[in-house]
Amino acid sequence: MLAAALVAAVCVAVAAAQPTAPPATVYAAASLSDAFPKIAPRAHFSFAGSNALAAQIRQGAPADVFASANVKLPFALYGEGFCSRPVVFTRNSLVLIVPSSNPAHIHRISDVTRKGVKLVIAAKGVPVGDYTLQVLSKLHLARALSNVVSRETDVREVLAKVALDEADAGFVYSTDTRTVPGKVKTLAIPARGRPNIEYGICVVLRNDRTAGHNFVRRILSPAGQRILLRYGFLPRRP
Repeated sequence: MLAAALVAAVCVAVAAAQPTAPPATVYAAASLSDAFPKIAPRAHFSFAGSNALAAQIRQGAPADVFASANVKLPFALYGEGFCSRPVVFTRNSLVLIVPSSNPAHIHRISDVTRKGVKLVIAAKGVPVGDYTLQVLSKLHLARALSNVVSRETDVREVLAKVALDEADAGFVYSTDTRTVPGKVKTLAIPARGRPNIEYGICVVLRNDRTAGHNFVRRILSPAGQRILLRYGFLPRRP
């Protein structure tokens, strides 16, 4: 019994002496601001527009992981040798939002083309901005661009403008609407205009690859995927 107790004590001491794995530094799309910290509470996060984060990584920012609201940006970094080959880790959908009071009386997507409507969208190059332009093009509503009063740097800025009644309408991800309950109403985009929204993730090669790979494994794990679903993200395609 004494010998067993001594062995157990030594094992505990050795385990305590071993350093814990360092947390990953994760550069992630603004739409992941609520879900990611629930999946990996110890990680260090920088949330912003995916295009801005990709530019920072090119300039040497200390990121271990890049999680983008599209696959275009991480695949560009992969092609340039900055990160590992990206994988799709979740999906999303785009919706049109209006303030809960709906002062412009917008009841369908085509209403954003009416004269006097104040429309806010994300800038070109920001994934949600590019998806918005795809929708307007597919639905032949490009004339709505004449109603754009501001072009924001990430989806949360678009959300804030509409939630605060500073705009009559805006395009955001469906997951973002959950963060402002009672502040906005959503309008679904017709099937023929819906973009294919896939999120890509990769490990930045110049920094701590172990921390990066550990984080990606956590996101792709069944537990990580369940949390993403809980926050309204769509499952990965088989």
